[in-house]
Amino acid sequence: MHYSLATRFARNARRISGREALTDDQLQQVVPSIFAQDAHDSRSAKYVYVPTIDIVQGLKKEGWQPFFAVQAQPRDGSRTGHAKHMLRLRRPEHMSETEAAEVIIVNSHDGTTSYQMFAGLIRFVCTNSLIAGEQFEEIRVPHKGAIQDQIIEGAYTVAQDFPRLIDASREMAALNLSREEQQVFAEASLVARYGEEAAPITPEQVIRTRRTADVAPNLWNTFNTVQENIVRGGINGRRETEDGRIIRRRTRPINGIDQNVSVNRALWTLAEGMKKLKAA
Repeated sequence: MHYSLATRFARNARRISGREALTDDQLQQVVPSIFAQDAHDSRSAKYVYVPTIDIVQGLKKEGWQPFFAVQAQPRDGSRTGHAKHMLRLRRPEHMSETEAAEVIIVNSHDGTTSYQMFAGLIRFVCTNSLIAGEQFEEIRVPHKGAIQDQIIEGAYTVAQDFPRLIDASREMAALNLSREEQQVFAEASLVARYGEEAAPITPEQVIRTRRTADVAPNLWNTFNTVQENIVRGGINGRRETEDGRIIRRRTRPINGIDQNVSVNRALWTLAEGMKKLKAA
């Protein structure tokens, strides 16, 4: 397999991804908080500390390898070595497939989040990384009590969702959408991204495909096109100010871990809702 590695340092996050499993040295250079040897000084004696790297090593023994990791860049520099981080792990033998299931881990060592685990899916044609919505298991383990066993058990619980996750993607691919249905999906997706704010881009821009593989107007392609356009950003948009001025700008990628998880899960839930409507 051809090897390639990508690193990026944004204003509020630093990330690394590879076509082959990431080594500990690579992770240490970009996302050092995974390797924190103890909890941040702000944590009390009741805070139970389990290094994320210990969980990663445990999952490696089960055949799961890290291919993507991102770490938040906190304003308080003293928290950098303990900051919130996210990893996506998958089985190397699935790298030659069109899609592969992933275990997604979110954790921190400074008290900003509980230990979280989700089921995910990577689509290799565009390297879209999706996170399953509310219909699938979400594991949250607070940093107290005997958490290590809960975390390992959580990994198995998440893995049980993978067949259902793959089935859902196949069902979405079998459902064609009209242009009006695609626009409705795009409108709802913009609300998931921007909330009550006026979106700087239009539904038509959000469902504009980036590659010929996504041209067929089925739900799966529409979902992936919308997700990629919203999460990656880079779309020319415009916003009108209160005094009537027009500000033109390119949409920003979603780099924040919390927003990435919440928007990704919301988009999957919207796709599941559309699937149910079409199947009714």
